[in-house]
Amino acid sequence: MNQLRRISEDAKAWPFAEARSLLKRLGGKTPDKGYVLFETGYGPSGLPHIGTFCEVARTSMVRHAFMQISDIPTRLFAYSDDMDGLRKVADNLPNQDMLLENLHKPLSEIPDPFGTHESFAHHNNARLRAFLDSFGFDYEFKSSTEMYTSGVLDKGLLDVLANYDQVMAIMLPSLGEERRKSYSPFLPICPDTRHVLQVPIIQVNQDAGTIVYEDSAGQQVETPVTGGRCKLQWKPDWAMRWHALGVDYEMSGKDLIDSVKLSGRICQALGSRPPTTLTYELFLDERGEKISKSRGNGLAIDEWLRYAPQESLSLFMYQKPKTAKRLYFDVIPKAIDEYLTFLEKYPDQEAAAQVENPVWHIHLGDPPHENAHLSYNILLNLASVCHTEDKAVLWHFITRYRPEASPENAPILDKLVDYAINYYQDFIRPTKQFRAPSDFETVALTDLVEQLKQLPPETPAADIQSVVYEIGKREGFASLRDWFKALYEILLGQSEGPRMGSFIALYGIPETIELIERVLDGQDLAAPNS
Repeated sequence: MNQLRRISEDAKAWPFAEARSLLKRLGGKTPDKGYVLFETGYGPSGLPHIGTFCEVARTSMVRHAFMQISDIPTRLFAYSDDMDGLRKVADNLPNQDMLLENLHKPLSEIPDPFGTHESFAHHNNARLRAFLDSFGFDYEFKSSTEMYTSGVLDKGLLDVLANYDQVMAIMLPSLGEERRKSYSPFLPICPDTRHVLQVPIIQVNQDAGTIVYEDSAGQQVETPVTGGRCKLQWKPDWAMRWHALGVDYEMSGKDLIDSVKLSGRICQALGSRPPTTLTYELFLDERGEKISKSRGNGLAIDEWLRYAPQESLSLFMYQKPKTAKRLYFDVIPKAIDEYLTFLEKYPDQEAAAQVENPVWHIHLGDPPHENAHLSYNILLNLASVCHTEDKAVLWHFITRYRPEASPENAPILDKLVDYAINYYQDFIRPTKQFRAPSDFETVALTDLVEQLKQLPPETPAADIQSVVYEIGKREGFASLRDWFKALYEILLGQSEGPRMGSFIALYGIPETIELIERVLDGQDLAAPNS
């Protein structure tokens, strides 16, 4: 047994805990199908979103952890429920009239409103694959339509038919009185209208593999449940998929706890063991309310990626998956700086500590390394005090502070500069509120200028921090927090900010002196310095 295998078997990180639970479920043996199957699901009535990334990223972390503790082959299916009927048309879609005319048809049979693909489902499935490919995920795409129509799911569908009464007994108590009257796990697809029908089933013919229903004209129609002529309601469908494909691991949100339980019972009724599951908490918006695709609250993935690297989002997903977290713009700087801190620590850690480091899981065991970087918050404050959206201006200060760094040899830092400029443009610049110093604070700022003038330009950040600290103590502030808060509000136009020693070292001692003197002269820092 190699060192990584030994370390992984005792690792406390949650992906390893999940992997060990899965291995225990398997009894340490390879399933009859020859591999362990991880699955994530996707509803293609809308475009991929941050929840899609969340499930695939987290599932990939568990899969990678499993591969460290076991030699059993693994596969990951990204499964698209593209045979679902279109129930409503989102306001942000083009060709609304055409889509309304195609309501209730399978998504894979509705023309693409964007005019680029064979169907609406094909369009969104292509977006899903491009989305997942852009993040480098290792997965296999599976289309519900193809699985149903090709016969791959035929045996599973016949097993549902053979256990029809048991499935109904599991589902009916979970439904309202009116819904029970028309409920059936099978949704026949009308051969004339191509609508996915939610109609009562009059007769079940297990030997023939068919069901009988009454159409809108009052005629009884007999149809096979196989070959794509019927699909299943989503909870029985989920269970049948677990059963037919042999899904071993799938995670889902807290809002699906009851659905997981029902699908698990149906899976057992079909003669299979339900997969190992992880229930993750839902994301909250800035008000602490649950994020909803239909409401459009919260943060879209393209919005996150305008201000931060993908890896910071992966870290946000990695941390405490069973704890509800606010997913909004103000969490981005913290997520980036935490990622940078974990990345910086990684090379110097022992192997046992490395597998507990989130970047090991984010980068699937091979995190990058870059010697020179600055915190995201420092870059935000540099952009803020410089009043600039010019990347070259920020690099002028960076290379003076870190002469060994350049856009070419520090690509992580170079990209962070872009992100910081975007964040400054959209969130910091519109909200900055500078204030004038009080008489008491003016004395302290004058003292700070005099002390900074005595320091060589290359003075280390730690020594500058000591000077700032001592001035706050001797000038009689009630607390050093008040002193630093005053510096942030007066010099940066915000109530919170960076470690001042680091910021002054980066911005430059002469430049900081000039900045403070502008304040002492009564100039408006909200305007660029001419």
